Amino acid sequence: MRRLEAQLDGVAGVRGVVESDPALEQTRRKLREWQAARLARTHADLVASPKFGAAAAFFLADLYGPHNPGHREAAVRRVLPLMKATLPAPALDTIADAIELEALSESLDVAMAAHLGRNSAAIDAGAYGVAYRGVGRLEDRKRQIALIEHLGSSLERLTQARFVGAALSAMRKPARMAGFGDLQAFLERGYDAFRRMGGAREFVETVTAREAAISAALFAGDDRPLMAAGASAQGWALGG
Repeated sequence: MRRLEAQLDGVAGVRGVVESDPALEQTRRKLREWQAARLARTHADLVASPKFGAAAAFFLADLYGPHNPGHREAAVRRVLPLMKATLPAPALDTIADAIELEALSESLDVAMAAHLGRNSAAIDAGAYGVAYRGVGRLEDRKRQIALIEHLGSSLERLTQARFVGAALSAMRKPARMAGFGDLQAFLERGYDAFRRMGGAREFVETVTAREAAISAALFAGDDRPLMAAGASAQGWALGG
């Protein structure tokens, strides 16, 4: 899993920069809290949906929550050889997708935190938009959204693989004893959330279309979609 190992190295590099600068780390944490609230607002209808609610909650809490992103990566690096030997291939692919998304998101967040600087005490849509455009990196923003789509497809494939659900359940206790219980729980939550939908395409396309539209609006100088909820965020960003 060279891809996974490369992404772990990338996260470690970014985390090293943050950990050496407490003020930057504080701003990054505030930024992630603000972004988590924005995502919950943008996708409030998906969170409230009987069909999509579990998947939306998984994305918001496990992939974009204001947690310490270094925790999961440190666990992966520590038990990577054992994971290769015990986890099914679809599960390893899902972890690799999640780590790659986390690595890119962390890099972008740290760049935005550095741009926000002393303005971090009052992050709002205007300050966020200025920092977003100041950082730029249009291709990385496109890649970030593409990774969301790829991770959604990876989770869907995980639900379609034979015996994966039973294997994840059976591994719960051994995984805790081996030191990667949090990772096993992450996979199980994703598996359960996406299995309930009975097909992830509509959910993934909705999320990525909204995020792409908001990104396009921000680069065009329009910060209003950051405050919108549900489909109106996409409509505003597309000029609706």
